[in-house]
Amino acid sequence: MKKELKVVLIGLPGSGKSTFGKQLASILNFPFYDLDSLVEKDFNMKIPEIFNRLGEGQFRKWETESLKRILKSQQSYVLASGGGCPCFNDNMDLINEHGISVYLDVPLGEISKRLGVSKIQNRPMFQDLDRIEITMKLKSLLTDREYFYNQAKIKLSGEDFSAELLMSELINLLKTKA
Repeated sequence: MKKELKVVLIGLPGSGKSTFGKQLASILNFPFYDLDSLVEKDFNMKIPEIFNRLGEGQFRKWETESLKRILKSQQSYVLASGGGCPCFNDNMDLINEHGISVYLDVPLGEISKRLGVSKIQNRPMFQDLDRIEITMKLKSLLTDREYFYNQAKIKLSGEDFSAELLMSELINLLKTKA
């Protein structure tokens, strides 16, 4: 019986989980899922609305429910998790139990550039912040979250990594497990 391959991308907001995840899914010929989109679909609310009306606690609860649901599915896929997802409700343990976690470790300066003012409207924690405040917020998030991110099975560092590099890392990891 062939076991499915579940690749779960983790990292800070703006590290490229969705962009890179779509490229990787295309190469693997797997479906791509974005956990935030799954939460929105599962609970029929946009992420900023959940934060504004119900708070982060409710969002994290729903995020874990959506994560558990997708991790239990019997298919191969690439999943972009939310930046904070691995840090709550034992989610990192769940991810590592059911899939191959990949930490996209991108320099803070690069992430700050990517999260320019025009791209933060759907990111509640960065709204109303200027570039310097975004960088400071990212630094704080990294300090809080790095412990969880470093539990990933694969770590890709830098600002320019390729889907081909990750494919090579995945193949090596799968060979060592076989």
